Amino acid sequence: MILWRALIDTPVGVMRALASDQALCAFEFHDEGRMARLDRRLARWLPGIELRDGDHPILAQTRAWAEAYFRGDSADTSRLPLDARGAPFEQRVWAALRDIPPGTTTSYGAIARTLGDAGASRAVGMANGANPIAIVVPCHRVIGANGSLTGYGGGLDRKVWLIEHERRHWSAAPAATGRLPFDAP
Repeated sequence: MILWRALIDTPVGVMRALASDQALCAFEFHDEGRMARLDRRLARWLPGIELRDGDHPILAQTRAWAEAYFRGDSADTSRLPLDARGAPFEQRVWAALRDIPPGTTTSYGAIARTLGDAGASRAVGMANGANPIAIVVPCHRVIGANGSLTGYGGGLDRKVWLIEHERRHWSAAPAATGRLPFDAP
């Protein structure tokens, strides 16, 4: 299988996009640690792939989506075909993440309850952290049950930036306080 590879500049850093002929397979922060993690994941779920640099229609579509997202024009990912490979539970969590509206947040426990297993918060957190399609599959929208900011593979500064960006452009909630859910009162 061939995956096409491109680097995409964003306000939160360079992202590495990988696409098959049919769908986006990865969109990850181009940091050394994140790339090593992504490479291990690819070796597990897509053994024997060949990576090629260059233009591809799915990469062009991803680049256009990223430009619209970061301009604040649209966070809609419904037209971007995705193929994130993972275990069945991971797939279920990633599908639930895509249901979190931009400008809002939820908790690991809330996602676990949505999936029918209120005790699976930790497993949801692990699946959230394994997400290979950052921002598009919005794992950054998950915070602690008490409203605290929790870990993010891309770094907490990026998580805050993304949540604030979405809140500015797509939040349906009133911004009376001007604070994020995890901000100190």
